[in-house]
Amino acid sequence: MSNHIRLSKGLNIPVKGTASARIIKTVLPDILAVKPTDFRLLTPKLLVQQGDTVKAGSPLFADKKNPSILFVSPVSGTVSEIVRGEKRKILAVLVKHNGKNEYINFNVPNPRNAEKADIIRILLESGLWPSIKQRPYGIIPDPEKEPRSIFISAFDSAPLAPDLDFALRGETDAVQTGIDILKKLTKGDIHLSMHIDNHASTPFHKLQRVISHTFEGKHPVGNPGIQIHHIDPINKGDIVWTIDLHSVAAIGRLFTKGVYDVKRMIAVTGPMAINPGYIETYPGMCMQQIKEFVAQPLRRYGEDLPARYISGNLLTGSNVGENGYLGFFDHQITLLPEGKYREMIGWAKPFRFKKFSVSRSYFSWLFPRKEYILDTNLNGGERAFVMTGVYEKVFPMDIYPMYLLKAILAKDIDRMEELGIYEVIEEDMALCEFVCPSKTEVQQIVSDGIELMIKEMS
Repeated sequence: MSNHIRLSKGLNIPVKGTASARIIKTVLPDILAVKPTDFRLLTPKLLVQQGDTVKAGSPLFADKKNPSILFVSPVSGTVSEIVRGEKRKILAVLVKHNGKNEYINFNVPNPRNAEKADIIRILLESGLWPSIKQRPYGIIPDPEKEPRSIFISAFDSAPLAPDLDFALRGETDAVQTGIDILKKLTKGDIHLSMHIDNHASTPFHKLQRVISHTFEGKHPVGNPGIQIHHIDPINKGDIVWTIDLHSVAAIGRLFTKGVYDVKRMIAVTGPMAINPGYIETYPGMCMQQIKEFVAQPLRRYGEDLPARYISGNLLTGSNVGENGYLGFFDHQITLLPEGKYREMIGWAKPFRFKKFSVSRSYFSWLFPRKEYILDTNLNGGERAFVMTGVYEKVFPMDIYPMYLLKAILAKDIDRMEELGIYEVIEEDMALCEFVCPSKTEVQQIVSDGIELMIKEMS
């Protein structure tokens, strides 16, 4: 069964630095970080101390509210440091890699006849349970609750997004095994979404035990939240899971090899990347490992602009710095010029062919295929949050985004429910923040709204 859905709203941001389909380096990091901050509202309970020896799959900390949910080391080595913040909050557990591939061997059942209870137990023990996200809210799912359905996006439409066909080449069998396992966790369907441009050529169109959908349109067409909205929208009381293909493949490897193996291909992208391409590494890698692929500071308007290291894409990624670490869910590193300059009367210069504009303020609309060296300059300060109608042009949901954001700011829970708070997380409204003339931090507002809902509805 296949359904085709065409979206008319959205925006593809034409930025330079797409990763070419080649592996530029295999990185065996000296230090890796497992960060509780990668997971929404997680309160970690530490299970190791500095100096402890661990293997790949050894638990480092657990969820204090649900101790059965474990977070494990991606490699073997020694716990080198427990990084803490204010009030001794655990920010990261650093593991020094010993250069070996020593794994904990999990007693996994045969994927063909595995029972649901055994599958949940193994996913919890192995540390792969947190790779699943629950909608609403984008949180770690409760192991005792069954989802109505599971959604997987087989493509990414974010700016400079990695090519999943290349990044997961040779992993089709692992992905299929992962899907077979996930299918036993729900009485509903597993929905697999592909882009219309390559759905016939991608190896994932042959996957079984899924309902296939093809999508056509601009970003955020690849976001699971957008796909859920157009396939089977979430209502109050519904529970839906989403999981990315890399994690599906990791589940498949777990149930075939019996080990926690999360090695993956990461796209190094952006205008400040030298010969953008792919690296083989682990989540939690330090950004220092890709220093050789970072260009020298860019000279612009009398200022030297160094690179900003973003774990993820330029819309939703985290600014981690050159000493930061790759996030658990991130499959891309974006290197942008740090926009710290001030441009005199920039608003009065329409003849700026090197600048991209969503509207027709500049003449970039005359060159639809041109790619731009975008930087992080805000181009002005935050202004009054007023009705403009620009959000609706790029937001492909039957939701009024401006009214939803205002309901969140007013902490009006009833209105938030009516206006669709259950259907969105930050990534779904990231484009609204990009095009916002008021420079409003839309994603932070959505995050605050989700936290308010969790607090009030629990």
